[in-house]
Amino acid sequence: MSNLDKLTNENELNYLEDILKSAKKAGAHCADLVYFKSKAQSVSWRMGNLEDVERSEGSDLGLRVIIGQKSAIVSSSDMDKETLNSLIHRAIDMAKNAPEDPYVGLADKKYHTADTALNLDLNDSHLLTPDDLQALAKKTEETALNIKGISNSNGASASTSHSHTALLNSNGFSGSYDVSNYSLSLSLIAGKNLEMQSDYAWDSKRHFQDLNIPESIAREAAEKTLKKLNPRKIETCETPVVFDPRVSNSLLGHLSSAINGAAITRKTSFLLEMMGEQVFSDKINVTDNPHIIRGSSSRPFDAEGVANPSLEIIKDGRLVNWTLDSASARQLGLISNGRASRGAGSPPSPSSTNFYMEAGEISPEDMIKDIKSGLYVTDLIGMGVNGITGDYSRGASGFWIENGEIAYPVNEITIASNLKQMYISLICANDLTHRYGTDAPTILIPNMMLAGS
Repeated sequence: MSNLDKLTNENELNYLEDILKSAKKAGAHCADLVYFKSKAQSVSWRMGNLEDVERSEGSDLGLRVIIGQKSAIVSSSDMDKETLNSLIHRAIDMAKNAPEDPYVGLADKKYHTADTALNLDLNDSHLLTPDDLQALAKKTEETALNIKGISNSNGASASTSHSHTALLNSNGFSGSYDVSNYSLSLSLIAGKNLEMQSDYAWDSKRHFQDLNIPESIAREAAEKTLKKLNPRKIETCETPVVFDPRVSNSLLGHLSSAINGAAITRKTSFLLEMMGEQVFSDKINVTDNPHIIRGSSSRPFDAEGVANPSLEIIKDGRLVNWTLDSASARQLGLISNGRASRGAGSPPSPSSTNFYMEAGEISPEDMIKDIKSGLYVTDLIGMGVNGITGDYSRGASGFWIENGEIAYPVNEITIASNLKQMYISLICANDLTHRYGTDAPTILIPNMMLAGS
C-alpha cells in the first residue's frame, strides 16, 4: 500500500497539492492532476456452477504539466513519493520537447464550480461479499432455468464496485467525489440445434436497493429469449422502423459524437454547419444533465474543475450547443460548458454525461398501432455509421409489425438511411427511462430502407 492509499480523503488533497507544488518548483508554469482509486469484485455463475470470481483493487495518478504552450502527461499506479518525484521531472523534460499547442491550458479560475461538495447521492456504502454476489447470480439463473422453454444459459453475473476520483490544478481548484455501482445480468438460450436463440437482461444502479431483483432479471431475459424463437426472413423494402429503448439510445449516441467539440474542431461531424438549424422536428428536445441524482453518468464537476450545469443540446428541434472542454472552446472562440472528461494518461476532452432525449406524448403501443407493416428493432449489429456524412447502415433483428401489432420475430436484416433524414423525421414515445447514461424513449423513423433475404 502506497503513502497516498493510506491517507483519508480529508488528507489526500493536501498530499496531491504537494505534488502540484513540486511540479511548479521543477519548472511547470501550471499543472493539474487526477487521481483514481477503485475496488471491484464480480462473480460469474453458469448452469448451476460457479465459473469465476474476480477482485481488483488499484489506483492511478495522471499529472499534466504545461510550460508555455507545450504540455506533457505522465501517469503512474505507483504512488510512492520517490516514484512520483521522478515522474514529475520526466513530465517536465517531455513538455520542453513537445510541440506547441496554441489551445492548451488550464480552465480559467472564474469558471471553476463553486460547489465541489454537491451531493448527487452517487455512493452507497452497502458492501457485498463474494458469497452475496454468488447468491444473486445463482438465484437469477435458477429462476430462469425453471421457466418453460429455456434450454440453456450463457451465465449470470453479479458485480459491485466503489471508486474515488480527485482532481486538482494549480489554478486553485481541488475536489473529489465517490461513486458506487451494483449490477446483475443474465444471458439465456432457448430452442435446439440450429434453431437456438439467445437474449439477455441486465440492470445497473448506483445504490444496491435500486437494483432489480433476480426474479425480475430472470423473467425479462426469459421472455425476450423465447419471443425470438422461429424467426423469419423479410424481403427488401422501404418501411417504418421502430427502435426499442435498448437500441434507440444508439441514435442519440451518434448525436452525442456529432456535437462533441473535438469533432467540431476537427471538422469531422455531419452536423458541422448545423448550429442553430433545425435538426429534429420542433417537438424534440435533448438535454445533457450531469446532476441527476444517482445518475449513471452524474458528476459534481467536470475533469477541469469547471461548473457543469444542465445543458440544452436540442431545443424545439434546433441544435443550440456543442459539448465543450476548455481547449475545444478556445479553438471555437467559445467558453467551456463543463463537459471535460479525462483518464490518468490522457488530456481533458469533451464528453457527454447523462445525455437523453425527452419523452414525447404518444405511447409505444399507439405508435405501433398506426403502422400497417414495419420493423420493430431490438438488436443492432455492426458499426456502419459514417460520422462525417451521416450515412447509416447496420445489421438488425427484432419483430415484424403487421396491422398495428407485433407479429413474429425476424432477423438477418440490414437497415439503412442517413442520420440527417432520420433525425428530422424522428418521432419519440413517452417511455423514457434513465438507464444507460445515454437514453432515449421508443423511437419511430417513418421510412428506412430494409435489405432482407
